[in-house]
Amino acid sequence: MQIRSRWLMISIGLGIMLNPLNSSMVAVAIPGIQQAFGLDYTTVSWIIFSFYISSAVAQPVMGKASDLFGRRRIFLAGLVVAFIASLLAPLYPSFGWLIALRIVQSIGTSMMVAVGMAIARVHIVEKQSAALAILSIFLSGAGAIGPFFGGLLTSSWGWEAIFFVNVPVALLGFILAWKNIPEERSTDSASSLREWLSRIDLPGILLFTAGLVTLFVGLLSIEKDGRIEMAKIVLVGIGLLLLLIFAVYELRISTPFIPLRLFLRYPAITRVNMEFMLANLLFYAVFFGLPSYLQQIRGINELHTGILMLNLGLCSLAVSPLAGIWVGRHGAAPILRTSALMMVFGSAGMAVLQPDSGLATILLILAAFGLANGLNGVAMQAALFAVAPKEVIGVASGLFNAFRYLGTVFSSLLTGLVMSGSFNSGGFRVLGILLFSIALLLTILGLPKHKSIEHP
Repeated sequence: MQIRSRWLMISIGLGIMLNPLNSSMVAVAIPGIQQAFGLDYTTVSWIIFSFYISSAVAQPVMGKASDLFGRRRIFLAGLVVAFIASLLAPLYPSFGWLIALRIVQSIGTSMMVAVGMAIARVHIVEKQSAALAILSIFLSGAGAIGPFFGGLLTSSWGWEAIFFVNVPVALLGFILAWKNIPEERSTDSASSLREWLSRIDLPGILLFTAGLVTLFVGLLSIEKDGRIEMAKIVLVGIGLLLLLIFAVYELRISTPFIPLRLFLRYPAITRVNMEFMLANLLFYAVFFGLPSYLQQIRGINELHTGILMLNLGLCSLAVSPLAGIWVGRHGAAPILRTSALMMVFGSAGMAVLQPDSGLATILLILAAFGLANGLNGVAMQAALFAVAPKEVIGVASGLFNAFRYLGTVFSSLLTGLVMSGSFNSGGFRVLGILLFSIALLLTILGLPKHKSIEHP
């Protein structure tokens, strides 16, 4: 590979890694943020919700924007947005300020993820598959080491450090990207903006976001001091109504934000996406829940929590190449059943975990979920390719990533509802029982050996 291509890969890699890194570093910092603002666990969960909901919306929108404004512009703008948000976020006059800038940070980092791979495909012509594989490692590796890196930073300089660390990375990334990402054909920004606004389905985005946020606000605060509040029940109803209106609207327009007609036309795609969402719900409930358990119930500090959580990411990374070989030989179905059984084992361990349980038990739980996640990442993608016709594979892949984010959001919602304000050992065991039930359901359902769908 030429020197220029290597520098281009480094430039892209530094940018795209900021999204998974920032989504995962916060796992270990949540107790510190909770203490700094005097919040209950349910409220502080919005630090997770806000990031993933914003990413789910921003990435497809910014992918469309790159077609009009140019991939280089979007990538550089994303670095600037991430730099500003990360610099201002720790200057926290309020938790609302932090959430607002967390959303801005998510949008900025999503801009780079949305266009990074496309830049590599266009401008790296030799050994392209190897280049894309390396960039995938930037994404998966950043997510894997995020909790460890977050624990290291938080234990040394406080939770604010998980934001400040982005500042030099974004600055270096901007300098390298400006120098190494080639210029593209200039466009008329004014006409491009009008065209972009007409293509992105802004009403659909607003309905989806408002419905989801309103539903979550209602659910997470529906009970107060042991009483069910009618106002919050009304909020839940409004959220559901907005999502229903969103679904009806999306089915009627020609360029929907989420192409729901695809689910009606290809039920097998729906099934794969739903199972992928549940698998991610299971994984991220552990990913974000276990660090709070270790710190708030076991009294383990941030650094040691990060070291323990590293077992989750490393197991996931280690098994992914083997999963690729296994899929090639036996298909996705046996791997998905194995993954589900691992999550049954891991969630059963959570359900019986005691405050004095040995660290070996915790490591086994983390290993089970880490291995399951590594298997799922490859096998679910293979299952999607098996059932999606070629003419819709691009749209289906975009929806696939959206369901990953939804699984993450629902995992935090489930944890917040179970903990009901304070993270405690009883709630953690209940969470384990619920996750055990979901994992058992995935095991029973399984995925049959799919045959490729012929063109209709």
